[in-house]
Amino acid sequence: MKLAGAPISWGVCEVPGWGVMLDRDKVLGEMAGLGLTATELGPPEYLPTDPAELRAVLTAYDLTLVGGFLAVPLHDSSSVVEAERTARLLATCGAEVLVLAAATGLAGYDDRPALTDTEWATLISTAAQIRDIAAGHGLQTVLHPHVGTHVETEAEVERFVRDSDLPLCLDTGHLMIGGTDPVALAGRHPERIGHLHLKDVRADLADKVRAGELGYTEAVGQGMYVPLGQGDVDIEAVVRFVHQAGYDGWYVLEQDTALSEQSPVDTPKRDTASSLRHLNQIIGGL
Repeated sequence: MKLAGAPISWGVCEVPGWGVMLDRDKVLGEMAGLGLTATELGPPEYLPTDPAELRAVLTAYDLTLVGGFLAVPLHDSSSVVEAERTARLLATCGAEVLVLAAATGLAGYDDRPALTDTEWATLISTAAQIRDIAAGHGLQTVLHPHVGTHVETEAEVERFVRDSDLPLCLDTGHLMIGGTDPVALAGRHPERIGHLHLKDVRADLADKVRAGELGYTEAVGQGMYVPLGQGDVDIEAVVRFVHQAGYDGWYVLEQDTALSEQSPVDTPKRDTASSLRHLNQIIGGL
């Protein structure tokens, strides 16, 4: 299996005021120290945007680039400009996947205004344009159902599957928080799983986020995401199902974390190491 890490597991996020942003050398060094050999890009400009510089930074830690997460307002067709720029950088540095999310256009993931049918149609057509642009660079585009975006709930995920032919990023955490069973979704649409983000979450906090009783950012700060095997997502069932269905893409360890000045400095490395141990136990039993 192709295993990768992501800067968000070290608290590195595009949301303003999210928390302490660790130095990239610490993050990449700890990834490499855990035995990971690949990573996703992280938020805009966290890693270099010059292709030669980015390749040099990754090479220094013996890491390759899997792809990158791009949250843009797909209901605004002008977002294709940023997507083209991101796709060019990813492709130049050897990545395989553009992970697209239907951002609201607002900062963060706590507010989510409704879309009109016309805006939804634009979202679908813009995603298709970005898919074609990325394909021209040799990349696969996947749509990431994500809390606080316009594809969050089970109804929205199913609507997207009906209206678009883009593969999905099966993010076990965001799907559960949005009300979708990731195993059931994979069972309904096994041919649509193009990328995998492995997360585990506490169902009690996820329920509060879904009910509007707790903001997403606050829930992350309270520890909604936990190492694989310590939460309420059936990670083993997900991995077994996609493996048996013939999935041959990346398994990305991506545990959303928000760090404060009081957070122990070794928390991200410790939690990612725990997730790796759990995942390796699952892999060993396949």
